[in-house]
Amino acid sequence: MKSIKYIVSFVIGILMLSLTASCDFIVKPDEFLDQVPDERVEVTNLDQVIMLLGSAYSASNYGWICEASSDNIIDLNAPYLATKSDGSEVLVHYNLNSYGRMDDEIYKFEPVRSSTDSDSPSSIWENCYQAIATVNHALVVLDTLKAEAKGEMSEQMKAAYGEAYLSRAYHHFILVNIFSQAYKNDELSKNDIGIPYVTVAEDVVMKNYDRGNVTDTYKKIQEDLELGLSMISDVNYKMPKWHFNVNAAHAFAARFYLYKRDYDKVIEHADAVLGTESAGLNEKLMDYTHFDECTSSTDYAEIWQGPSQANNLLLMATYSIQWRRQIGCRYACAGKALRDIEFHLGPNWRWYLMPTAGVSGGTFWDGNSDHGYTSARIAERFEYTDKVAGIGYAHIIRREFTATELLLERAEAKLLKANHDIEGFIDDIIAYDTNRFTFSESNNLFYRSSNALVDLTRSTIETYYKRTTNSNVFANWDFTQKMDPNFVIPEDLVVYMNCLNDMRRFETAYTGLRFFDVKRFGIEYTHVYGVDGEGIDYFLGATDPRRAIEAPQEVLAAGLEPSQPTTTTSGGSSSTAKSTDFQKQQ
Repeated sequence: MKSIKYIVSFVIGILMLSLTASCDFIVKPDEFLDQVPDERVEVTNLDQVIMLLGSAYSASNYGWICEASSDNIIDLNAPYLATKSDGSEVLVHYNLNSYGRMDDEIYKFEPVRSSTDSDSPSSIWENCYQAIATVNHALVVLDTLKAEAKGEMSEQMKAAYGEAYLSRAYHHFILVNIFSQAYKNDELSKNDIGIPYVTVAEDVVMKNYDRGNVTDTYKKIQEDLELGLSMISDVNYKMPKWHFNVNAAHAFAARFYLYKRDYDKVIEHADAVLGTESAGLNEKLMDYTHFDECTSSTDYAEIWQGPSQANNLLLMATYSIQWRRQIGCRYACAGKALRDIEFHLGPNWRWYLMPTAGVSGGTFWDGNSDHGYTSARIAERFEYTDKVAGIGYAHIIRREFTATELLLERAEAKLLKANHDIEGFIDDIIAYDTNRFTFSESNNLFYRSSNALVDLTRSTIETYYKRTTNSNVFANWDFTQKMDPNFVIPEDLVVYMNCLNDMRRFETAYTGLRFFDVKRFGIEYTHVYGVDGEGIDYFLGATDPRRAIEAPQEVLAAGLEPSQPTTTTSGGSSSTAKSTDFQKQQ
């Protein structure tokens, strides 16, 4: 493996908690210029460490680059079948500008060379490693305090250790799932390049880093995760939803073990949050009853992204313009992607728009034909620094872990574990579906009185999800074996995997998690890139090296081994096709 001489520029400065400090000595005027100004507060006690860990979370949003890399986004300048309000389709293409050149690069599975701004791979890489650096400095102080106490730890110190280890594990987990191939198994993943796993507080400007492999990275994540779980509590938090609280820690563990295909552990950690009984489960999931009074994206966002929602287990405030990028610009959720997510008839609803999307602010668009839709789940929250000038910072609050997504993870684990608990899978799927239709009384009356919505049953699941003409339905799941020959979906489970695929695609839309799903399952798809009214296919196979987003150009220039060692940037396996071909494809 090559090494890298690279360190994020803020590693040392990250310990700034204040810009004021006191001096206990006097400097003569003629000696003043000989002094090195340093107004950083030295972190020396537990309270300061706890404060420091509040900044050990990335401020960057990976939602856009992952959505644009998945099958949830299309190019509106390529020929595609647009969705009309009556559910019919018409072949169109537009001539829209992309929000920025980075979006062109990401959509074509190319390395991003044009941007280091918000939402870029550079921003994600830098912010994740900034959070990791914060953790590592906090751990140095914690170790010192623990040694001074002769190994004794208070509950507050244990909880601080727990948050630190969990944050370090989580940020490496995000990095490896973006910039590396999906985990396959311990043996196969030794052949896939990982990401630098940083566990020490740096005190040098340049240091060599080795990316290792995905197996090594996952083992180190698991070590930190299990350490964090053994120590975490909510004792230090006034606002636990913004930290790795106990429930968020279990939700992270469930997702990690799901991606690792250790299904019994997924169920164990999901049960720790959701319980094992159906009674009271709905109170832990999303509350859809408050949307009737909403009139703007901000109103909807207050409900979706609010810390008072029991469903929200961990919230992360990010700097992001994802909301702007995918409404009215060239790359958007439209056409077949939109129909697969929410504009289709379902197993238990009879109208073309999935009812929950309509009720809860899932259909925001720019008002022009089919120029792309988005959801209030990722609605922008703008922070004004000057209201008169209209300038400030765009934020998106990520719902990083939720109880509803955790319920789907548990359903998947029950289905795919060794003895295939189909009944348990059905129970969790019905619980999830029942929850997403728990509207206000007026909305329930509106949909159910017209028979547009009925209860989901095992029979309706099995009937609907065996028809390959329906959205997100495959005739078989053999593509999983292209990625990992041992990852076999038995024929009798295909209909249930189709159901899971459909519901996960809806639940995770706009968050970036769809990209992680298509990677870990080996789902193959094509991005059609428009050129002069026609299209170029960019096909992404199950083992394509471009499934790992390329690391930022600045770290590659410093010597880091690339994520895509065999990738070409001229379109890869693309081929041209006439617009008439797309009526069949789209």
